[in-house]
Amino acid sequence: MGRKLIDLVHISKSFGNNLVLDDMNLYIRENEFLTLLGPSGCGKTTTLRIIGGFETPDKGKVIFDSEEITNLAPNKRQLNTVFQKYALFTHMTIEENIAFGLKIKNKSKAYIHDKIKYALKLVNLEGFEKRMPDSLSGGQQQRIAIARAIVNEPKVLLLDEPLGALDLKLRQDMQYELIRLKNELGITFVYVTHDQEEALTMSDTIVVMNQGYIQQIGSPEDIYNEPENAFVADFIGDSNIFPAIMVRDKLVKILDTPFPCVDKGFGENKPVDAVIRPEDVTLTEPEAGILDGVVTHLIFKGVHYEMEVLANGFEWLVHSTKMYPVGTKVGLFVDPFNIQIMNKPESEDEEATVIDE
Repeated sequence: MGRKLIDLVHISKSFGNNLVLDDMNLYIRENEFLTLLGPSGCGKTTTLRIIGGFETPDKGKVIFDSEEITNLAPNKRQLNTVFQKYALFTHMTIEENIAFGLKIKNKSKAYIHDKIKYALKLVNLEGFEKRMPDSLSGGQQQRIAIARAIVNEPKVLLLDEPLGALDLKLRQDMQYELIRLKNELGITFVYVTHDQEEALTMSDTIVVMNQGYIQQIGSPEDIYNEPENAFVADFIGDSNIFPAIMVRDKLVKILDTPFPCVDKGFGENKPVDAVIRPEDVTLTEPEAGILDGVVTHLIFKGVHYEMEVLANGFEWLVHSTKMYPVGTKVGLFVDPFNIQIMNKPESEDEEATVIDE
């Protein structure tokens, strides 16, 4: 990945008494697909709007390509934004919509004509020049909104939940389109979503946010396999999260049962959180696992079965390609490598901040 392109330095932002971003530091590299991921109200859209110039931070600086742009107007920044509401001009044809920004910049007719053709080809909507927006499907309208942003040749494309209004199949198609566009155009994408699967599918880097704080920054693999705290583990995919005791290095007690693990350095007899993904629980014959349980729920999910297994008073979530009917007695086994140990938050406030700085 390229050099540092955008740098957010000590950014804070409040709306009334509501502190939305609290001393946030984040940088984005050139040609990176970076996703801001988190629940509603975590500050991700505010972060995007500050990068775009639609909001000004109360404190802190926005650096773009080594220059401070904190107070620069949106139209003076080398970036374009695609919102969830596509905001196409309904009284204009598709080509007029796409040409809008170029006309403001006084580009020649020939240049604009070529750019429209190029942009429509990129989003697979060649021949749509004379159509009106209301004759297009949601997915087509969204692709036109992206085409309209691309023709301005921004260094950065900001996307605020742009696929939120589309149905599942269309969203998946558009995810592949966006990945292809990023690779072809070589521009930086900053993407806001609350959809974990979307973030895992598309991103080079994911920034998980909660209550105005960054919880963790990493590759999709890091975020999924090595969550830094219980919030991240719970937010990214399904997890079994247990209050546990780290007996000593490589041994953790979960639900009063000793489990071998690979983590070290947590001390002895220390309260921790243990995370086990549902696909990492192996069901065995009774007494062949580490503890025994009984299947209480069963749903077929297409690729796998999702089961709940009651063991030592806890409903374990288990994903398996093998089906065990409700009422079946089973053993549960977990490979030591698949148990993730995390420090417990020291306080309420720390629960909202990164735990392992």
